[in-house]
Amino acid sequence: GLFGVPELSCPEGFQEAQDKALQESEQLVQKACSTPPGPEIVMLFDQLSDALCRVADLADFVKIAHPDFAFREAAEEACRNIGTMVEKLNTDVELCQSLRQLLADEVVTDSLDPETRQRVAELFMFDFEISGIHLDEEKRKKAVNLNIKILDLCNEFLTGTHLPNRIDKHVLPEHIRYNFTAEGDHLQVAGLHADCPDDLVREAAYKIFLYPNAEQLSRLEELLASRNSLAQLVGYNTFAHRALQGTMAKNPETVTQFLEKLSDQLSQRTQKDFEMMTKMKMKLNPQNSKLMPWDHPYYSGVLRAERYNIDPGLYCPFFSLGACMEGLNSLFRQLLGISLYAEQTQRGEVWSEDVRKLAVVHENEGLLGYIYCDFFQRPNKPHQDCHFTVRGGRLRENGEYQLPVVVLMLSLPHSTRSAPTLLSPGMMENLFHEMGHAMHSMLGRTRYQHVTGTRCPTDFAEVPSILMEYFANDYRVVNQFARHYKTGQPLPKSMVSRLCESKKVCAAADMQLQVFYAVLDQIYHGKHPLKRSTTEILKETQEKVYGLPYVPNTAWQLRFSHLVGYGAKYYSYLMSRAVASMVWKQCFAQDPFDRAMGERYRREMLAHGGGKEPILMVQGMLQKSPSVEDFVDALVSDLDQDFETFLMDS
Repeated sequence: GLFGVPELSCPEGFQEAQDKALQESEQLVQKACSTPPGPEIVMLFDQLSDALCRVADLADFVKIAHPDFAFREAAEEACRNIGTMVEKLNTDVELCQSLRQLLADEVVTDSLDPETRQRVAELFMFDFEISGIHLDEEKRKKAVNLNIKILDLCNEFLTGTHLPNRIDKHVLPEHIRYNFTAEGDHLQVAGLHADCPDDLVREAAYKIFLYPNAEQLSRLEELLASRNSLAQLVGYNTFAHRALQGTMAKNPETVTQFLEKLSDQLSQRTQKDFEMMTKMKMKLNPQNSKLMPWDHPYYSGVLRAERYNIDPGLYCPFFSLGACMEGLNSLFRQLLGISLYAEQTQRGEVWSEDVRKLAVVHENEGLLGYIYCDFFQRPNKPHQDCHFTVRGGRLRENGEYQLPVVVLMLSLPHSTRSAPTLLSPGMMENLFHEMGHAMHSMLGRTRYQHVTGTRCPTDFAEVPSILMEYFANDYRVVNQFARHYKTGQPLPKSMVSRLCESKKVCAAADMQLQVFYAVLDQIYHGKHPLKRSTTEILKETQEKVYGLPYVPNTAWQLRFSHLVGYGAKYYSYLMSRAVASMVWKQCFAQDPFDRAMGERYRREMLAHGGGKEPILMVQGMLQKSPSVEDFVDALVSDLDQDFETFLMDS
């Protein structure tokens, strides 16, 4: 069966696995309700979470990645049913009571270790409170209904973000129509065509794809209002206050401070970037040289190519998949004493014959867990690169450790008769990034699966993966594995330097765009009722924070799919990058293979999963408490200095 789960040898098995999980959870609920306050309660809650997650997490992956429709459908159904059960448990007063008694009993709580007390028990309590458990019957019903409504609105909004817009083809000049899909007398515009060299095509795509859709607009407004109502109902000022509880930032005020300071530091650099883009546009399109939002991605690419001529084709031969995996293996061995071994899979264990299973083995501790590598393109496979937890690690009742299982999904080209799979520099960096998540899952060996590995606050979750990008861009690391697949010659140092320098072209403007998205997300999830429509807020924020003019009759926010999964947390990526940058500069830039630092990194940052407050993990690693200013300085200094050459020369 899939992932070695015997029931899942056929789609119908999902029903069986789900029924088993639901049955097991019923028994655990009864047990939890009749157990006196003590550490065993937390253990039971975690078993309950594990019983449901073992099916839900696996199904979450299968429903988007399995090539067989019947499997996808069965997994989708299992997700829904487990989701309903979780909602029910989150409003089970008796179950909540047993946890509340535990947390109220000081004698008992003082005897618990910090991971059990602070994080795990409190996180479970937090889930209850979000569902309005502490409210009277009527308000609790209201909270449950709001939760269901929000879930539906999220799904509808998400679907709407991807839907193409149609336009009468006669509206567009004939010579650009071929760029869009024809449907009779109409053209379908399904994206921004951001890389198209023709300014007119990009302009048309921007204005048509972002043309406001009334239904989608009311969905967004209703979603934001419902999130706000739910947050206020359960006792928070705004949805952002609720979403940021337990994160590194802690509250919306800190996030706003971080984004404002970053924006101030970036503004002059961003202006310079926009001036360079404008000059380039004048050169290529003198009639119409005003820089517009549809120009930014394209002209920054043109400047990069002109200045550094980074042709991925020159790099690919040095980055065969085998060489890159060997590079990761060697890095993990030196830093952490960990090796990756290919394992034979059983019949029916994988969903496509090109999926590879890796065992992660520590030199003293033995087997730590498994990574399934689903690396290659196939029809209907989603295009995003991602990491899935299929089974969380935890200490079982019998004293054995339940090994974590994860999937890494990429979209790499297949090998050909004449060449192995070759990665572009971007693909290589993504591979390192996703492996950072996988190592977090393998080494976040917590007692409870509820906080295992990457189950940690959003603004900390990207730190281990972004840190791996710093390794992927360091010549000393790359030089260990990048070899031409035909000649075996190493990748020249100058090529790596050029690649790193090219990434700094227009990097300030790129970061400013991210700041704009993050600010917009904070305002949308801040104080309600919003003073203006979401489009007016977009216009005002774009002109104030981003700097390129708002285009009338467009509504970019209706395509902002991250509002669903990262509501009030879009800033997380920037904050994670700031922390990763500080960790790299202080701990690994001197020597990227320093074993003592690798061990400190494992001990302070990876080992706790989400079982310790994120800012305490960062303090443990950096041996000081970073301020908002430190975060901003770390991001901005990455734009300037050429750290690598500076080190190599000194």
